[in-house]
Amino acid sequence: MGRDLLEALKRGVLVCDGAMGTMLMASGVEVRCPEEMNLLSPETVRNVHAAYIAAGADVIETNSFGGSRAKLEKAGLEDMVARANLAAARLAREAAGESAIVAGSVGPLGEFLEPLGTLTRQGAVEIFREQMAALAEGGVDFFLIETMYDLGEALAALEAAGLVGLPAICTMTFDTHLHTMMGVSPAQAVAELRAAGAVAVGANCGVGPDETLQAIQEMHRIAPGAWLAAQPNAGVPSMESGQTAYNVTAEGMAASVADFLEAGVRLIGSCCGSSPDYTRAIARVARGG
Repeated sequence: MGRDLLEALKRGVLVCDGAMGTMLMASGVEVRCPEEMNLLSPETVRNVHAAYIAAGADVIETNSFGGSRAKLEKAGLEDMVARANLAAARLAREAAGESAIVAGSVGPLGEFLEPLGTLTRQGAVEIFREQMAALAEGGVDFFLIETMYDLGEALAALEAAGLVGLPAICTMTFDTHLHTMMGVSPAQAVAELRAAGAVAVGANCGVGPDETLQAIQEMHRIAPGAWLAAQPNAGVPSMESGQTAYNVTAEGMAASVADFLEAGVRLIGSCCGSSPDYTRAIARVARGG
């Protein structure tokens, strides 16, 4: 597996890994936020990456979803932005070697941009750029900007990726009547994010494969030649005996893969509630097994 994202996408479908947070919580290691584990329990993070690669992932994501200064300062950890992201990238790079591509996971900032909030567009760009620079230094191959609700924030993240100098894929969460909670439609997302330079655009998190597929199909209808990315949750979460449970099994997830590929998906994985079993099932279908 080469490390050039564009060349890899040209060759065919890439299988991405699944949930990181779900796996880390199952480890029982107590931390203030998942990104702290990159420093306090690196072997735990490395083992998760290794499990996903063994399950057939072509792409693994760094443990850095909430690694921006805006998110870390809420846990009193703003002084570890550079260290946590650098460690996240290096752990994934070590696990991947030359057998997998490493995506620098970048999630939302948890703050509203103007005029709904006080964060300026340029301020958001700088926060994203700080995180992305550390991920790039650690050896990621591209950025996966994910679980975005606000189009303006997603565009700020894409601008930051351009400043750092690595390609980016951007996915949004369409969990409110086929829109994001900020009112962005799949059609608007695919048009504006592609225009802003995203290598691929798609949908992740929030909902299971059925609803995610609807968003992807709408994107494919608007932009039939676009490379798309899909990482649905393992269904809708519920509480069972005090534990979070999801209602889509690995085989249930795999049953939707053919439809995603038909709708133009080139990066296919899973999100919350999933595990290497899901990756293994997805890979089997994606590769015609």
